[in-house]
Formats: sequence, structure tokens, C-alpha cells
Amino acid sequence: MKKTLFLSPPSFDGFDGGAGSRYQAKREITSFWYPTWLAQPAALVPGSKLVDAPPHNQTVEDVLKIAFDYELIIMHTSTPSLLNDVKCAEAIKAQKPDTQIGLIGAHVAVLPDVTLRENPIIDFVCRHEFDYTCKELAESKAWDEIKGLSYRDNNGNIHHNEDRPLIHDWDAMPSVLPVYARDLDITKYFIGYLLHPYISFYTGRGCPAKCTFCLWPQTIGGHMYRTKSPEAVGREMEEAKAIFGDRVREYMFDDDTFTIDKQRAIAISEHMKRLKLTWSCNARANLDYDTLKQLRDNGLRLLLVGFESGNQQILDGIKKGIKLEVARKFMENCHKLGITVHGTFIIGLPNENQQTIEETIRFACDISPHTIQVSIAAPYPGTELYQQAQENNWFSDTSLVANSGIQMSTLQYPNLAGAEIEDAVERMYRRFYFRPQAIIPIVGEMLTDPQMLIRRLREGREFFSYLKDRRSQGTAKTQSVVASNS
Repeated sequence: MKKTLFLSPPSFDGFDGGAGSRYQAKREITSFWYPTWLAQPAALVPGSKLVDAPPHNQTVEDVLKIAFDYELIIMHTSTPSLLNDVKCAEAIKAQKPDTQIGLIGAHVAVLPDVTLRENPIIDFVCRHEFDYTCKELAESKAWDEIKGLSYRDNNGNIHHNEDRPLIHDWDAMPSVLPVYARDLDITKYFIGYLLHPYISFYTGRGCPAKCTFCLWPQTIGGHMYRTKSPEAVGREMEEAKAIFGDRVREYMFDDDTFTIDKQRAIAISEHMKRLKLTWSCNARANLDYDTLKQLRDNGLRLLLVGFESGNQQILDGIKKGIKLEVARKFMENCHKLGITVHGTFIIGLPNENQQTIEETIRFACDISPHTIQVSIAAPYPGTELYQQAQENNWFSDTSLVANSGIQMSTLQYPNLAGAEIEDAVERMYRRFYFRPQAIIPIVGEMLTDPQMLIRRLREGREFFSYLKDRRSQGTAKTQSVVASNS
């Protein structure tokens, strides 16, 4: 077995590029998801090590010291961080040229040939669902026999082996939680709406929804939801409680749509109640009252819900499969039951204009989730949105993120410029949070929980600093456009 390092490389300051991130970018407040999709193959490879540099404030120099002892290094990358990650690979190779270095992630899953041709320092990429591909690499299996592998041979020629089938026996997959405990400092991971410390992980992969913008189902996980049984998840949670005790305040099931199989979600929630564990999960805005009540009674605290837009035409255009009136009823039920909701919204989807932006802002204020995240539509390679942008010439000349790591708009429409999309993000945040309905519950949290008081004050400073940085980035972008056109 080769000495194998699974690495999330150093990146922009405060940049969350982990595989759990739906949008790789610098957040409004300090936020880091767990590197679950690196941890899963790490759990399959005995003696391996997982390094998640960004949340641990590890520099390239720190990584070089660790990497020197490893023969095989598998790095997670993303579209906005690829160039930065390749630089880290170059530094590792300069230190120890015979180190084998490869990439995993959505970007290389759909662009393996381009990635290898444009970055000769990279020896291989693992396409699509890569867990067992990584395992076979660590086992020194001949590269031409490894399914799902694209690689460069000794003569510089690039080869693409046949695809690897999706994993269906998820009960056979080892838990990532012992890897977390061994290699990560759980206190370094923050998500604004989750209790701290929290832990997030997957109990399955794939999502039957067909949202045109969503990255993971279209590039790696597929549209079939393949899961661990409730019994297997229950055993993992028993192990989690034995490992972490009372140190973890909340567990987040980060499956794309954990509640799509309601009976399975209820069965898992019963294990959480038995173990007296607080938990949260991703959900669609169409869960019925009775299911919500059962989940709440079994320890559910928060739902992460993608509302995306307040305009039905936009929702239909992105194949969201949700009606606004259903989402409103869902939020009414969550308010009645005392279930906290973090709502996510996207500005700049197809058919967006100033009127639909206003509708989204009003909709968010009307349904009033506890907290929100406002992202800019990001057309990642491999998604239907990316294909639409190419076909309709919606792309501007900007990259997905600025040099600071802040998300920028790569899309522009005949009636809506990229700068208008970016400006709408701050406008929506201000309109939503500067309301008594938003401020009073947050102040209530702060008054009843000393840890939350300190945390919200820190997050408030970070939030206003983020808005300032975003405005500065927008000004610099405008000046650059003006200069290039003069």
C-alpha cells in the first residue's frame, strides 16, 4: 500500500473549496464545510492521511513538510481553485519529483483531458465517483487496469480508462467519522446557521432532482439516490457519540436531499432521538406537516432549504420542481413547529431581471427563514446551466471568483448586466436582515446563549467586512472594464 495523502490545498484567505461546498467561494462569514469526499476514500486506504489546509490555516510551506513523507497525493480541486491547486502541486513536485499527484472533484470529472493537457505537472485525475479508484491507486494496481482513471503515461501520452460504475452498496462504505477524529480539528469548522462545533457528512449520494445549476448530481453523484440503510447510519451515530461525546453540538446530514425518502429519514431520526443527538439536514420545500413534526420530535433542529428564487418562471426554467405556494405552506409549517430554516437563494439565473430580483427579495422577506445565503448563479462545467450559457452567449469575461476568492458573476443577460447581479446580492442581504422580523430572533439567540453572543458579534463584523470587500471588488472590476474599452 502506497503512503497516501488526501489533500485539500491552501487557497484564498477564507475560501471554502471543500467538496461539501455547493459554491466554492469566500463566504460572508467564516464558513468551512468538512472535506467529506476526500475523507471517504481516505477511510478506504489504510495508513492514509487527510489534510484540509484552508480551515486549519496551513500554508503551502506547511503542506510541503507533510507531503515529503508521502508517495501518492490526491488533491481535491474545483473550477475556481484549479490554478491555485496546480501551483501547490508544482511546489510538491519541485520538492520531490517522483511524487505521484492526481486530482479529484467535479471539474476534473467532466474535463479530464483538458485538465491533463493544460497542466503537465498532474499525473492523473479520477473521474466521477472516485472512491475505489483512489483505493486501487494506493494499492499500486496497474494504472491501465483502473476504471475511472485518466492518466499520463511515461511517454507523456494521455489515456482515459473505461468509466467506473456508481457505488450501490453503501452499507459497505466505511464511516468518515474516525478519519475526522484522527486528522481534523472539529473546532475549525464553522457554518453560520449550525451549532458549533458541528459535523457534516453524507449518508448517501445522488439526487433525483434535475436542477440545471446543481453541480454534484450532474458531475459525480448522479440522479439516483443511493444510501446507507437506517441501521447502518444508526451504528455510525453510535460510533460518533463514542468518539466525540458531548463535544459535537450538532450533526448535519449533507446528502443533497436527505428527506426525499421520507420513511428512511424518519427511521434515521429515530436513531438520533435514541442517542439524544441534535441534527440538521438538507430538504426540499415540499415536506408535509406530519413528516416535519415527526422529524422535529426526533431531534431535528434545522433544515437547509434551497428556495433559489421568488419567481415561478425562473424556478420552472431551472427545473426546480417546486411551486411557490407549496414553499410558502412549507415555511408556515416550519414556523408553527419551531423548526429553524436556513434558506438559500440564487441571483442571476436565466430569465432574471430587476423585477424578478425584487420578487425574490420580497419572497424571502415574506417567508422569513431564520437566516439566508444569497449566491450568484455559477455555471460550472458539466451542468445544464453551463451548456445554456455557452449556447446563448451569456458568459462575460470574468472568472467564477475574483483574486480575493469572492464570488463574481460570470453571466450577463441582454437586460441584466453582471454588475447588476453582483449589486443585488448586497441589496438582498440588507433588505432581509435589516428587518425587525430578522433582527429580533437573532438577538434572542445572543441573549440566551453566551457562545452565540460572541459568535454573532464576530460574524457581524465579518459580514460587513465582506460587503465592503465585495463593493471594492465590483469597483475594481468596473474600472478594469472601462480601462480595457478606452
